[in-house]
Amino acid sequence: MAAAAGEEESVERLFESCREVPKWTEQITARALVVSLMLGFFLSFIVMKLNLTTGIIPSLNVSAGLLGFFLVKMWTKALEQVGVLNRPFTRQENTVIQTCVVSCSGVAFSVYILFLYFNYVVLLPIHSTLSRQQISLLFKSFSASFLWSFFQWFYTAGEGCGFAAFPTFGLTAYKNRFYFDFSATYVGVGMICPYLINISLLLGSIISWGILWPYINSKKGEWYDAALPHDSLHGLTGYKVFISIAMILGDGLFQFLAVLFHTTYDMYTKRRQRDPVTPFSTSGSNEGSSHSSSSDPTLNFDDRRRTKVFIKDQIPSATAAVGYILLAIISLVAVPHIFPQLKAYHIIVAYAVAPLLAFCNSYGCGLTDWSLASSYGKLAIFIFGAWVGASGGGVVAGLAACGVMMGIVSTASDLMQDFKTGYLTLTSPRSMFVSQIIGTAMGCVIGPVVFWIFYKAYPLGDQNSEYPAPYAKVYRGIALLGVEGFYSLPRHCLSFCLGFFLLAFAISAVREIAKYKNWWIFNYVPSAMGMAVPFYLGSYFTIDMCVGSLILYVWEWVDQRSAAVFAPAVASGLICGDGIWSLPSAMLALGKVRPPICMKFLSGANNARVDAFLSG
Repeated sequence: MAAAAGEEESVERLFESCREVPKWTEQITARALVVSLMLGFFLSFIVMKLNLTTGIIPSLNVSAGLLGFFLVKMWTKALEQVGVLNRPFTRQENTVIQTCVVSCSGVAFSVYILFLYFNYVVLLPIHSTLSRQQISLLFKSFSASFLWSFFQWFYTAGEGCGFAAFPTFGLTAYKNRFYFDFSATYVGVGMICPYLINISLLLGSIISWGILWPYINSKKGEWYDAALPHDSLHGLTGYKVFISIAMILGDGLFQFLAVLFHTTYDMYTKRRQRDPVTPFSTSGSNEGSSHSSSSDPTLNFDDRRRTKVFIKDQIPSATAAVGYILLAIISLVAVPHIFPQLKAYHIIVAYAVAPLLAFCNSYGCGLTDWSLASSYGKLAIFIFGAWVGASGGGVVAGLAACGVMMGIVSTASDLMQDFKTGYLTLTSPRSMFVSQIIGTAMGCVIGPVVFWIFYKAYPLGDQNSEYPAPYAKVYRGIALLGVEGFYSLPRHCLSFCLGFFLLAFAISAVREIAKYKNWWIFNYVPSAMGMAVPFYLGSYFTIDMCVGSLILYVWEWVDQRSAAVFAPAVASGLICGDGIWSLPSAMLALGKVRPPICMKFLSGANNARVDAFLSG
């Protein structure tokens, strides 16, 4: 936005005329923390369900933002009804809520919610009406999704029962995991994810479950022992896991190199520039930085005001250093106690290397909007697993080190995005940092409780169950590779892995080149990571997501403006309704309450055998 345009259409001038910026201690309110606790608990259920089913987690920013705004408004109105005066709901308070919820549930929110809040809630009365319409649609789709999941529950008395086992394309396709399972969650996810991602998932499903796995299965007894259990990594499951790992690593390696190149080139370019002007310039003292940045004539009014407020309450570097050292000391004692396979010197090395990786990831994420925390985690699995060795418990050590490394690296990039959020809303970095700590503390309690509920209620990790926990087996496979080497792979699996690794690397390279050259084929090159996901899981959720894409496409064809405004809210309601049903469903399972009906589909021949058996 040009400076002149910024002066005419300044968001901050509108807010400046309404109310002054509250102190950072006033931005963290009791109602914000209560709302954060409620949203964090419910969204943790949704995220846990998504993690345990497919591992695909979309941005739930719309649902969290609208629900947070709705709950605080309800709180305020309720107090006003009983005659208690209450402070107005501010955008700083909304930002604190979202930062707290992000830390608690681990949901990836984007800065889009800020503009949603600006445009739909604050600026104009018509947008306030639009926001109410969004909330109304979100609750309608939420209710429909919840009731549909409740209805489906009555028909799931046994394994393979219910609408989720409906053989949409026939029994043969069903055995190869090609069917529509009537999941409102993944229909909603499909409405949020880009079309190309959903097509990539479908393409990966066709290649793997339609061509590759049937071919490898025909080699049973020749390439691998036919007597092996179905979940053995030395049988067909091994091909599924390790080939999908190869594609994930191929795409991850290219993204790592691409982000590293972008980061290095950007830093080199900035070093060659003389006196670069940035809103976050901190040269000199804090006061001097604030004055020079806020009075820079090249910046518009919004940036000058935001920079002045942001720098005023910045967190001292000494505080960050002392906090990191204290956390390292705690980890030095706690982690080896929990995981004896990791020694104290392993933790020291991890904490010594992590700041460099965290900086690279944060900087690269800012440039490319792509976090590589999972790639650094996989690298930690290989390094620490090989370091500890098979005899010392290298598999567990690698997985534990992965958790430590990902926790540090991903938190850094998430916090940078939170600070960007605070910058745009005049929210103090101190209030955001404190809300991050509070949210993390909430998550330390809520996360294990939610996982325990799922763990006690369902057979987690079973490939044929509702919650196969796919990435658990994938990361375990990576750890086995790091500890045992390629000798653990089934016959010809290494050749397949190498081929698909190179294929994923090449696809990612073509996408990057097409994007850089602005070629028309960029919009038609699939995502290698998207193709890799269904290699192990199957095609059922990709069918759901493609149905979501089809709904969105028809909606946009009929009324594009309406779809752009309301589709995210409808999709979020579908995801939340089905996800929240997991809580009462788990409670029923823990209470040994079984559904009354099993709706199952059999072939004609099997049905005749069942009838003959029942008739005696």
